[in-house]
Amino acid sequence: MKRLLLFFYIICTLLPNIPNSAFASSGILTECDKSTAFSKRLNASVKKLEGRLVKYEKGTPPSLALEDQILQTKNRFARYSDSALVCGVDGLPHLITDGELTHSSEFILPSLIFLYTTGWIGWSGRKYLQTVALTKNPTEKEIIIDVPLALSIMFSGYLWPLLSWNEFTSGNFVTEE
Repeated sequence: MKRLLLFFYIICTLLPNIPNSAFASSGILTECDKSTAFSKRLNASVKKLEGRLVKYEKGTPPSLALEDQILQTKNRFARYSDSALVCGVDGLPHLITDGELTHSSEFILPSLIFLYTTGWIGWSGRKYLQTVALTKNPTEKEIIIDVPLALSIMFSGYLWPLLSWNEFTSGNFVTEE
């Protein structure tokens, strides 16, 4: 009975929060190249930089830097408008994470890179603490980090998914109570 109530509770709380895939096409979000707010934001950014550019003589270092910044701004907005990103009423690009594969490049790859990096940091820290625990004075090495040891562990930690799987299957991943 408890499982049935838990199931209904989960369904009732998650059902209203399911992303609506029609949200992007309902008029709230539009493609960036068709968004007037996006175009206004581009024009405002360029106009602001051109207003600063007028204050300097042509060919001076500040003038060249501002011209380069104007070009970078135009290129950034062009990349946004050429991509499949959608913009809101504020003219800013928004990421859609509704599970459709058309928007997978906006969320899946960055999240996998984030998970890999955090796993690497966690694995390296765990391995450092396990290695230091075997030394004569582990508390001191936790406070004053042994940099050569930490770097060697960090550089070997890039294979953390394989190393953690090996420890998990061998039974060394979790300490016994």
